[in-house]
Amino acid sequence: MEEQQRITFVTMATAMVCLMGVHGDVQPQREFDLQRFAGKWYRVGLAYDSPGFTAPYRDKLRVSMGILNPQTNGDVNLTMWTQRSTGCRSKLYTYEKTAIPGAFTYFSTRHNKVKDITVVETNYNEYALVLKHKKMDREYTQVALYGRSQKVKPEVIQKFKDFATSHGFPKDAILTPPPAGSSLSMDTHTDTNSPYISRLSAVRLKADSV
Repeated sequence: MEEQQRITFVTMATAMVCLMGVHGDVQPQREFDLQRFAGKWYRVGLAYDSPGFTAPYRDKLRVSMGILNPQTNGDVNLTMWTQRSTGCRSKLYTYEKTAIPGAFTYFSTRHNKVKDITVVETNYNEYALVLKHKKMDREYTQVALYGRSQKVKPEVIQKFKDFATSHGFPKDAILTPPPAGSSLSMDTHTDTNSPYISRLSAVRLKADSV
């Protein structure tokens, strides 16, 4: 009886470790190169299993565009543009470097929480898999697929879906939104502080608080 209780306890402990390890067992891209990762990216896929991420919002989701600008101290500024029915809106994120290349943190003023950002896999010139982790009243995780263009190869989409399902996301929580309109064109959205796009004409956009 005592042995059976011990086995049951070990089984339960193992299950808890597995649940807690959904985020902890993910490692960033080996030999991550921030300078190669910089520049323009489109978010072309999103896996997010949250009660607040309701069907009406999912149906309206479109590809969004970001400009990633490394800072001299190793931190990163990311400006994301999202197409809305009222026009194009932008958000500015500052990701702070950690001791591990490819792993960052940032403080969300919206949720008053520190969140983790991990670049799980990228080939720099085509796609990137990025994991976002946050602890609130429960733990939430997002997986995003980024592309250098609004369209990526089918095998890249499948890689993203396989990664998401392997980390417990149900299929209906894995989205590949349709392309955005011309309002997300690189010719009309720039960051004048970014050396990667300074050659383009600037359009002033209102940045929302993160």
